[in-house]
Amino acid sequence: MAISWQRRDLTGVVDLPAEPRTADRRAPLAEHIRAGLDARLRALISHDPGTRQGEDPEELHQMRVSVRRMRAMLLSGRRFLDRDWSEPLRAELGWLGRALGPVRDLDVLLERLRAESADLPADERAAAARLISGLEAEHGLARVEMLAALDSDRYLALLRSISDSLRAGLPTPESDADTERELRRLVLGQFRKVRKSVARLPETPADDELHALRIRGKRVRYTAELAQPAFGKPMQQLIKAAKQFQDVLGEHQDACVAEERVRGLLRGFGENVDAAVAFVAGRLVEREQARKAERRAQWWPAWEALDAAAAEI
Repeated sequence: MAISWQRRDLTGVVDLPAEPRTADRRAPLAEHIRAGLDARLRALISHDPGTRQGEDPEELHQMRVSVRRMRAMLLSGRRFLDRDWSEPLRAELGWLGRALGPVRDLDVLLERLRAESADLPADERAAAARLISGLEAEHGLARVEMLAALDSDRYLALLRSISDSLRAGLPTPESDADTERELRRLVLGQFRKVRKSVARLPETPADDELHALRIRGKRVRYTAELAQPAFGKPMQQLIKAAKQFQDVLGEHQDACVAEERVRGLLRGFGENVDAAVAFVAGRLVEREQARKAERRAQWWPAWEALDAAAAEI
């Protein structure tokens, strides 16, 4: 399906200084959040044209990451922000994330299944192409909906709201909190949530339990990135360990999703499914199950590395 797109001129909508904002390590915590939001808004805007064009999936990926990191900053630092301002903004970023999510998820899935079928014999590759053709149609429809969101007044109003707040200063309650102490509390508070989740897991966690753990690990990473300018190397080591933890569990989740979607695609053929398509679907499911097993063997060492890094903060 051919999808039209247009380059939206954001000049005049998003009024940012020429140079990115920074925050001194002793600056109030809200200024660290302000600098973080500034960096992520700039990244979001820079990836907007490529996301619309759709030629490089990495553009959409980075745009979606920017949205997620802004939401994580607002969540982690909400004690130090005016919630009448921060919570509606976080909700609007959630809307934008949901608008971007389906296309990104399908980008990942299609790339994965195409790569997995690339080494198959020619007839099996053809069968794999028939199997995943439904995903390609779904991807096209999802892009139509995403582009409609990016062309909406709601999207422009969100960008304008963030840029206006960055220019004026973030609304905050009165606070004389020590910045470094509070940044450490934010990071360790997110980490303790991961530790508690790990402690509650059964010996063989369910797939959805590992997925929930990954989300908590991601919040640790994003909060640590907010605090990194004030702490230097120890926080950088925590970010590295959190990323590895997140990656292992993310690859496990990708395998779970791929297996489930392949099974669903096969069911969509009904009783008249081609034998070659059924055979290829079985091969793809087998590969995803093997990848899940590999990542399950890796997540506990990744957790231990994260636990050790957190102890140094």
